[in-house]
Amino acid sequence: MGRPRNDNIVVGLDIGTTKICAIVGEQTPDGIDIIGIGTAPSKGLRKGVVINIESTVASIKRAVEEAELMAGVEIQDVYAGIAGGHIRGFNSHGIVAVKNREVTEMDIERVIDAAKAVAIPVDREVIHILPQEFVIDDQDGIFEPLGMSGVRLEGKVHIVTGAVTSAQNIIKCAQKCALNVSDIVLEQLASATSVLSEDEKDLGVAVVDIGGGTTDIAIFCNGSIQHTAVIAIGGQHLTNDIAVGLRTPAEEAENIKRKYGCASSRMIDSDDVIEVQSIGGRKTRVLSRQILGDILEPRVEEIFELVRQEMDRMRLTELLASGVVITGGTTLLPGMVELAEEVIGVPVRLGVPQGVGGLVDVVKSPMYATGVGLVQYGAQQVDQRRLIRARDENIYSKVKKRMGAWLHDVL
Repeated sequence: MGRPRNDNIVVGLDIGTTKICAIVGEQTPDGIDIIGIGTAPSKGLRKGVVINIESTVASIKRAVEEAELMAGVEIQDVYAGIAGGHIRGFNSHGIVAVKNREVTEMDIERVIDAAKAVAIPVDREVIHILPQEFVIDDQDGIFEPLGMSGVRLEGKVHIVTGAVTSAQNIIKCAQKCALNVSDIVLEQLASATSVLSEDEKDLGVAVVDIGGGTTDIAIFCNGSIQHTAVIAIGGQHLTNDIAVGLRTPAEEAENIKRKYGCASSRMIDSDDVIEVQSIGGRKTRVLSRQILGDILEPRVEEIFELVRQEMDRMRLTELLASGVVITGGTTLLPGMVELAEEVIGVPVRLGVPQGVGGLVDVVKSPMYATGVGLVQYGAQQVDQRRLIRARDENIYSKVKKRMGAWLHDVL
């Protein structure tokens, strides 16, 4: 391709059920600038899981090429999102004795290892181990235990696991496109990175990402993740309901949903009409738009009802002082926020990507929340690695200097 290689480039690859999206971010002294974006319809996924490798590979290639052209860089490494009904999240905790009465990095690593020492079935793989909080000698609510004094360190973590085969298929698809997967990231974690503020995470908030095949939930409180869940219903179910209810092809049903869809039938004017293409060459029909609202509202209500049940089951609803943030392509339907507030019973807002520069106008939509979040997550990982490398090099140069001084003395 002959395009320049840039070490400050971070790429998010959102492999979704309805679309595949590649977003290119560039790290600058001021933060992250979005410099390229490419999307392609997704053909090889069902409910967030790869079911056809060849179709997925073709879609990834199209999205990546489009993003490369716009950004003027060659894409080699990507942070890929993972979703689907196979995702499971659970909380765990571990306890260790602090070696020298002062918490070191080694102690933190040991306590996280103790927390993740749980029996995980062979067909599942750990995707994330997310620290929630640390407890030193019964003092809880500690987020940075390094350097603190104590004799007993306890670590609470949230472990996210997924089906080994699903993760392998994502990596396989990327490799067939000559891409290296730097990390696989839980999609709702990526969405939360781009749409939530730190204040919301501290007070208590749920992010509900309604994609094409699944609805992904992540609940935060006291600045850390408390719970993750996946509901296997998404925007494609709405499209399918329209196709069946109005007896129209799936492609036409998707167009009708985007153009005329509304989540709340009360918001539709009774005089509004829509043209509906029939199946098998029959002539086009003119129907009341109210019928479309009557088809969509029960399904959207069902999604939010399942979200509420999940929160109630984990007894987390009362922790949501900041309410719920809904995001994902399906939330572009008018009336979504109002219906969500009604069903869940807490304040709801629409989440769009924040905290990036560059092509802000292009990505300022709920449908790009995961893609932008993957870039932001990737940038955080890159920064952490640089810090560790700088610290290690620092120690190495100190030792080298000392060795040099010794040699000088000996000679």
